[in-house]
Amino acid sequence: MPALELITNVKIADEKAFVVEFSKLGAELLSKPEKYISINVRHNPTLTFGGTFDPAFILSIVSLDNINPEVNEKYSKALFKFFEDKLGVPGDRGYVVFNDPGRAYIGYEGTTFATIFGK
Repeated sequence: MPALELITNVKIADEKAFVVEFSKLGAELLSKPEKYISINVRHNPTLTFGGTFDPAFILSIVSLDNINPEVNEKYSKALFKFFEDKLGVPGDRGYVVFNDPGRAYIGYEGTTFATIFGK
């Protein structure tokens, strides 16, 4: 059920192609079927980082069961490389926020993942 929300001040030429590629990376990186990956990309030209409008991003990842200190650094490394390659954002111009809210805090199909998969 990973949801990845990217805000960037970089204008993306072909947003749909970027989102498709980002979705595939998210599925591979988080070891989840792509059919469960949700991607939202928003262009915000007023996003600043360090007091400037140089290329920057903020990424929020919400996922169950695979967000933890042992793997977050691996995820961070791959995501920062992807954003540098695809958006031209240097590694010191963004944040990735990892969040695993727990199964009872994500709804799906009129119930929660706690009910679907157990606590």
